[in-house]
Amino acid sequence: MLSMIGLFAGLILLIYMTMRGINIIIAALASAVVVAAAGGLNLEEALTKHYMTGFTGYFASWFLIFLFGAIFGKVMEDTGAADAIADWVKRRLGASRAVLAVVAACAIMTYGGVSLFVVGFSVYPIAVALFRDANLPHRFIPAAMVFGSVSFTMTSPGSPEIQNLIPTKFFGTDPTAGGFIGIMIGILIMVSGGFYLKRAVQKAVANGETFSLPNQQTSAPQNTHGKSAEESASALESGEKSGKTIRNLPHIVFALLPLVSVIAILNILAKFMSSTGAALISLVTGIGLGWILMWKHVQKFWGSLATGSQDALIAAANTCAVVGFGSVAAKVPAFNSVVDSLVNIPGSELLGLGIAVTLICGMTGSASGGLGIALPILAPIYMAKGIDPNAMHRVATLASGGLDSLPHNGYIVTTIRAICNESHKRAYGPIFILSVVIPLTAMFLAIILFSI
Repeated sequence: MLSMIGLFAGLILLIYMTMRGINIIIAALASAVVVAAAGGLNLEEALTKHYMTGFTGYFASWFLIFLFGAIFGKVMEDTGAADAIADWVKRRLGASRAVLAVVAACAIMTYGGVSLFVVGFSVYPIAVALFRDANLPHRFIPAAMVFGSVSFTMTSPGSPEIQNLIPTKFFGTDPTAGGFIGIMIGILIMVSGGFYLKRAVQKAVANGETFSLPNQQTSAPQNTHGKSAEESASALESGEKSGKTIRNLPHIVFALLPLVSVIAILNILAKFMSSTGAALISLVTGIGLGWILMWKHVQKFWGSLATGSQDALIAAANTCAVVGFGSVAAKVPAFNSVVDSLVNIPGSELLGLGIAVTLICGMTGSASGGLGIALPILAPIYMAKGIDPNAMHRVATLASGGLDSLPHNGYIVTTIRAICNESHKRAYGPIFILSVVIPLTAMFLAIILFSI
């Protein structure tokens, strides 16, 4: 009983500290201590063995993916390719389709392998200009960005996102696993989420809400070009009105080709080699192609490498900290009791896998971190049952995109607070529907379809 109380207390502490802005590494360590103490574990062994084994194991397996993914994102940013894509989507769809334009811009870049945070800072100024022109409530910008970044693009077959790569290691699959049903579910999430977001914005407008920037209670967040997001949006709008371009952006074809190459090379090579190796080759190719096609626009060649490496270290360390917490949690009696009950849920055996993965991702507030904790434990159990590995891959990936998006999720916090300068109270409601309710519903539907 005490072990179960400690498990939930550690989770609550992790959520609370993360939402208070406390560094995730410190929060994960403190929470791991609570779980270990309540679970009767030796604290020294819990931290130096269990925590660090989870931390270093995840780092060793996935750091290179983080590294080259972060560098690729910086190349797309520094060459202006990310801005070019966002601007092209805006010009094609216009202010009358502001919500769709923001979702589409985020989706194109994230499905092409660009870092979430690069996408966020690149698209936000465009989103502000579009929402201002259409007079739509600013509080829906975070929802549009999150929906385009971490829902259907993260969990669909063929995606180069790490949440779609981790299951390949444990199920012996490739990134297109569960293809037909996975594509159907991805389209369902995209269409239903788009419909909901459009109706929610229309309802807010009908209730009298209009565009206005949130109160500047703190200094405006800085994007990677050194201006606040609001300043960038204003500069963009002023440049359009004067008929001038703020920056000489690359042609849209050159901006899109590196993204296309990453997706194509990953899914072709994954048929002949490990998905991790295929992902590394595809990202390196995307980096090289970006530099070659847009060399006139390269502003910081060595800077992209240096900044991308720093970003990768931070992102990987934060995720590893969460995996370390989960590794400690996995050693207490309460965790084993929860896993046993989920594995033996009546009905489809995929149901237990899906629920277990999404609960662990919710505990950690991280899709990739949750997968890193759950699959080493669950994959051998379910593989021994003789279930289709492709179905397990797709269900696990879809499950990772459910409860991970609770309020303490790192990307949710960054998008709402740092990028958009909004509050959870104003902005999180539609995000919960788009990134938790709809993806979880889609996961259960996928389980039914794979079980037929």
